Amino acid sequence: MKIIRNQKSKAFTLAEVLITLAIIGVVAALTIPALVQSYKKAVVGAKLAKFYSTINEAIARSEIDNGDKMTWDVMYTVSLGELYREGISAKEWYEKYLARYIQVLKTEETNTHEKVFNVYFPDGSMVGIWSVHMAYYPNSKDYKEDQLTTDDGEEYTDRKRTDSGIKYFLFHFDPYNKNNKQTYNKGVVPYMDSNFDGSNEMLKNNPKLGCRQDVTNERAYCTELIRRNGWKIPKDYPLKF
Repeated sequence: MKIIRNQKSKAFTLAEVLITLAIIGVVAALTIPALVQSYKKAVVGAKLAKFYSTINEAIARSEIDNGDKMTWDVMYTVSLGELYREGISAKEWYEKYLARYIQVLKTEETNTHEKVFNVYFPDGSMVGIWSVHMAYYPNSKDYKEDQLTTDDGEEYTDRKRTDSGIKYFLFHFDPYNKNNKQTYNKGVVPYMDSNFDGSNEMLKNNPKLGCRQDVTNERAYCTELIRRNGWKIPKDYPLKF
């Protein structure tokens, strides 16, 4: 004799479904922003490492054809339209020493006060070169958003300094300067001026250039702070992307 059991299929009630969706929503709200921040940090760190490697490899290759970088022409320095140091333009320097040794999408010479020469890379990043300084943007679109203007519409600056350490990062090429052991006889390095004492404390807390929220100039030392962490954004990095 067969015994037939009455089996009823179980299903979630509407209340149970709504509670489950609410829990999922709360978890997503808590975790997604952290995941987005983590992803952005990973992308920025990877692009910084790539730029650092690419430009220094180009300099090394150029030295084979153009001699030791210590003998290269110096770029002139212009600030707010005033010439501070004689030399060749950033455009002339790039075309003479780097153009043949680096792959780019395009270049452009700006008409801003610092006479920056912009170089755009295939990965969507760009670097602005002027004097001994370089401002690297992991996302070149951020550079366009950074352009500030005066009341009469004239371009005034080449970067929005409150975005330093977030949208752009400063590098230095000054191998001729014996007064700066951070740059002397070296290629492109993270920005460190002659006053830098080499300590992590100064990188983080210098009131003028430190990697902190409130600085009087810009967060130039953030680049070196990241380099010391293996080109990964430190967990305690004080700025949000």
